[in-house]
Amino acid sequence: MRKLFVTAINFYQKWISPAFPARCKYYPSCSSYASSAISHYGLRGVAMSIWRLARCNPWSHGGVDYAAEPAKTFKNIEKTSVGVN
Repeated sequence: MRKLFVTAINFYQKWISPAFPARCKYYPSCSSYASSAISHYGLRGVAMSIWRLARCNPWSHGGVDYAAEPAKTFKNIEKTSVGVN
């Protein structure tokens, strides 16, 4: 089921989205967010994607909003390098 949703989103990103100007207030775009959320969380990712689309409106502030925590963060790097000479 995940693969079906992600394939549909990839089709949209490749064939439909380029026909319209970029106007997403969030980073990453809503379709990238949905693809990432569904890949990582499955059915919960579908709900996360719907909530993201509901928040994407003219009155929202937008900003950076990742579906899944990036693999490498400064805190993770800092914790692993402590005590290494």
